[in-house]
Amino acid sequence: MYKETTLREKIKVFSIFALIPLFVFTAVVIVPFVIGFIMTLTNWNGTSSVFRFIGFDNYKAAFSDNEFWTSLWLTVRYVFFTLILTNVVAFFLALLVTIGRKGQHFYRAGFFTPNLVGGIILGFVWQFIFSRVLIYFGKAWGLDFLSYSWLGDTTKAFWALVIVGVWQNAGYMMLIYIAGLMSIPSSLSEAANLDGAGSIQQLFRIKIPMMISSFTICLFLTLQRSFMVYDTNLSLTKGGPYRSTEIIAMHVYNDAFIYRNFGQGQAKAIMMFLIVSLIVILQVRVMKKLEVDA
Repeated sequence: MYKETTLREKIKVFSIFALIPLFVFTAVVIVPFVIGFIMTLTNWNGTSSVFRFIGFDNYKAAFSDNEFWTSLWLTVRYVFFTLILTNVVAFFLALLVTIGRKGQHFYRAGFFTPNLVGGIILGFVWQFIFSRVLIYFGKAWGLDFLSYSWLGDTTKAFWALVIVGVWQNAGYMMLIYIAGLMSIPSSLSEAANLDGAGSIQQLFRIKIPMMISSFTICLFLTLQRSFMVYDTNLSLTKGGPYRSTEIIAMHVYNDAFIYRNFGQGQAKAIMMFLIVSLIVILQVRVMKKLEVDA
């Protein structure tokens, strides 16, 4: 009787607290993922009511698509630079607003504000900056590299995309680094000061080793956001000029919904999911190992 009551209570607790979230997760994530994988095995164009199963032909076509690999390599470059720059800037801002200067809470709010702006609006704002504001100052000050729109240059448009990505995400990562810095016991800094350790020595020997968990979270979030960026890419460059800034998410969307290759586009999405998952898992494992060693 006791066991039966305990089991009933467990079922009741599960139903109250976990059943609805589990149902929503299954309906929103698991079921669409399974349906999407099934669609990769068909020749469906996204609108037709008739389709047939073609096996793994879509995956073979995706592997032989040079534009897909070009877009993927561009995405890897974008992720690499945004990953480094975002976290370097975020960590520097976190140090800047935790040194006890007057008005640091105001600066925290200001640095975090770009993260609150939607990607579409953000892209249009920076499109105006690159196309009008910077050109005006470039011509006024005689700076050749600012005297024309970066968005029309196949090389500089990529860096424009990187700048916007860093500007948007650095403030959010800054909050995580602030939490990491605030969690370091003040006694360690006091002991280091007594031993004559300077600010640089304390940074590399105390603060950074004690913040490995913060770095793990920030690197994970930056990877996820950078690989999945679409809205900023759409509103800022639309993949141009000449598809030179077509990040992988936009490439998959265009292939599936613009060019009506739904099965092949979905196959590329599955491939992207596997690649991102592998990279993220390796990143987390490496950082967790560093966390344990520290």
